[in-house]
Amino acid sequence: MLQFEWDSEKEQENIRDHGIGFEAAEQAFFDPFRIERHDDDSSDEEDRWQTMGFFNKVLFVVYTEREDDVIRIISARIAEPFERRIYHGTGEIHGWRRTNP
Repeated sequence: MLQFEWDSEKEQENIRDHGIGFEAAEQAFFDPFRIERHDDDSSDEEDRWQTMGFFNKVLFVVYTEREDDVIRIISARIAEPFERRIYHGTGEIHGWRRTNP
């Protein structure tokens, strides 16, 4: 079973900036058509990943994995139009892969 965690202050900031709470962002991980890729540019301190999954809309979520397979959500937003095209398979992929091929 997936376990999630996040910084509550960061979640409030994310809701203010993007209108998405992290409980909603969790749901993207249960999308059977979810895609993800390694985030090479965001942090030198930790391994970060980007994922897109559907929950009412296509969500773009940045996360890292902690010990014991805990997923720490860092940010979440509604995917941009070009990202939605990637999710739906009509755009350039650039490192994205389906999590359930």
